[in-house]
Parts: sequence; structure tokens; C-alpha cells
Amino acid sequence: MSDDPPMKAARYADGSITYPPHPLGPDGNEPVDTVDLSDYTATVVTWTTSTATPPGVREPNHLAIVEFDVEGESVRALGQLTTDEIEIGDDVSPVYTEQLRDPAAGIREPESQEWDGYRFEPTG
Repeated sequence: MSDDPPMKAARYADGSITYPPHPLGPDGNEPVDTVDLSDYTATVVTWTTSTATPPGVREPNHLAIVEFDVEGESVRALGQLTTDEIEIGDDVSPVYTEQLRDPAAGIREPESQEWDGYRFEPTG
């Protein structure tokens, strides 16, 4: 079991799951549970490389839309990749990182927001 924070998604009474979690689901009701997506692998739906990144974000920045299958429910997420050695259809795992961008490079006070999160790493 990992000490990393969860990659939290919300589950609703109708069975749908959203990431990131939202206060109201597609059925208009509040979440009934959470799901830790870091316990699952996902499949790359599409990906791209950004060479014009926001301040403090690594350049080039490889991004993907991935799809998790959580007990038959599809959940999509957008996030950074750990590499550009990736193809559509590849399986990836969420990997926690303490700093997705350099807090000193932004225009906001570093203490005003969180800088950690998950990247996706190929499993094979």
C-alpha cells in the first residue's frame, strides 16, 4: 500500500464516476463514494506534445487523455506523461509526483495552490 495521496474520483448513485470529482454528478445528485484511480491502469485514448508551456511546466510537456475501466464504468482523465515513448492504445499507470510544475515560476504565491499530482507512465 502506497503512502501517496489518492487520485480521487467521485462515484454517484447512478454508477457514474467522474474525475476530477464534482459536487454534483450527471444525475444531479451528490457523490456517494470515492474511487482511487491510482489503483487502476488506463489506456491512452490520444496524446500530444506541447512545446509552448505555461511558466514552470517542463518543456516539452507530453499530455494524454487516458481511459480507466472501473468495474465496467469508463472514466477519462487528462494528465502529463512521463515520456514521449507512447502510442494510442498503450496501457499506463498513474505515478504520483510531488511537483508537476515549478512553484517559483508562476505568478501566484506558491502557498496559494497545490503543486503535486499524477503523471501517466507506460506499463509495458
